[in-house]
Order: sequence, then C-alpha cells, then structure tokens
Amino acid sequence: MRKVIISVAAVAGPDPVNPTELANDVTLAVAKGASLCHLHCKTREGKLTPNTDVLIESFEKITAGTDVVVQASTGGISDMSIQERCNPLDYWRVESASLNGGSTNLGEAIYNNSFDDIRYCAQACYDRQITPEIEVFDIGMLNNIKIVAEEVPFREPILYNLVFGHKGGMQPTIEALTSFRSFVPEGHLWGVTHFGRDNWTFLAAAIAMGATVVRIGFEDSRYLDEHTQAEYNWQLVERLASIVRIMGLEPASPREVREMLNIAPRRRG
Repeated sequence: MRKVIISVAAVAGPDPVNPTELANDVTLAVAKGASLCHLHCKTREGKLTPNTDVLIESFEKITAGTDVVVQASTGGISDMSIQERCNPLDYWRVESASLNGGSTNLGEAIYNNSFDDIRYCAQACYDRQITPEIEVFDIGMLNNIKIVAEEVPFREPILYNLVFGHKGGMQPTIEALTSFRSFVPEGHLWGVTHFGRDNWTFLAAAIAMGATVVRIGFEDSRYLDEHTQAEYNWQLVERLASIVRIMGLEPASPREVREMLNIAPRRRG
C-alpha cells in the first residue's frame, strides 16, 4: 500500500513558542498520523534567531514522547546570513532540513536565496548526512537545483516541496500543480505545501497525483474548513490522515519515512 508522509509545521510565523505546549500538540499530531515535524529556529517570542536553544528544547520535549522525524528550517524572512540560518544543522537530532531553491517575492518581502546560499546549505546538509527537503516556489527553482547538484553532492532520493499559495509565488490551482509536477525530474520525490489553505481539495489532488509528502500545520494555515479554524495542530493532522485513508492510502510511520527518504541514523556527538 502506498504511504503518504504527513509533515506538521506546527508554529505560525508570528506566534510565540512554548516548548511544553508545542510538544504536547506535536505528540498528539504524531499519534493522529504525522511522521515529520518542521520547526524554525525562534525565540520564545516568535522571532527568527540564530540561537538554537528554543528549537533544541522544543525537539527534546517532542522526541521524549515520539519517534517523529526531526526537520529544521534554514529559511524564513530575516536579516540572518546563510551561515546563521544553518545553525540548527549542528543539532544532533536534525535528520532533515529545508533547503530553499531560490529567491522570490514572499508576501510584501523579498526572500533572498542566492546560488551561494543554496550551495552552502546543500553542502552543510551533505556534510552532516542530513536529508534536505528542497523548497521551491516557482518552476525555475527546479532548474536552480539541477545546476547546484552538478557542483555540490546531494543525498538521494532528492525531495522537492512544491510551495503554493504565497503572494508572489505559484497559486494553488490544479493547472499550476499539473505544470509544476511535470517539471520534477524523473526519479525524484515531491510533496506540497498549501499556504493560506481554507479547504482540502488542492492537497487531495496532490495526493492523487502522487505526492510523497503533504505538509500541514499552523505555519501554513489553521483552517479545518472555510468557516472553522483549528485550536491545535493535531486536529489538522487528524483531518488530513482521514483524507489519506479515504483515498485507500496510509500515513507513513516515522520508521517508514526514514526508509523512504534514506535518512541516515543520528548519533550524539
């Protein structure tokens, strides 16, 4: 039976971070079907930071009660250097990390990810045996990664997260998804994020078209439906897992995710 990886991006951009409350929510989300947790490096007040203390505290609490795959973000709109953005990669529990495929307008901001930034992050992931999830906001970014992959080694299989819904980026239409999907290189894996989602049709279409990963969570949207917002991330995961099962598929377990993405075992120190 085909497995679908449910990734939970549990903290919205401006929201403060309470590691204990976050861990309780993510633990329930894993019980409902999530197998990967994506977090940014933030202060307790919710500001992006090169300091990894809150990220580490959060993941230590989360992994105390789950076997979830740990994914750290190297992105977000900030004035940090790429070296500072990659600080979380030195945390020994990190198994996967976001790697941004290029620059784009993101809302009213410009999201800067130069070729040098892409190369640096790709090499940092490879050196630490961390599996990158490549965030792509337009079709041209797939070609950016093709260029960089000729210069810097990547762990295989290569995984793309096709991001839709941001102002300035690809919009969540079936036509856009079909076009974007057609440019994913053969043999590579792909998944989707639907920012600003207020329904489930786009994610269901992506699953039907073969998405390996579907990301859900407060970072992208709180909506359970167009009239109702979730109080907890686990409610969103529960709804998505039910859609996956209705389609005759199954949410992947953390162990299965590690096999599917060829994630290297982590060792402290």
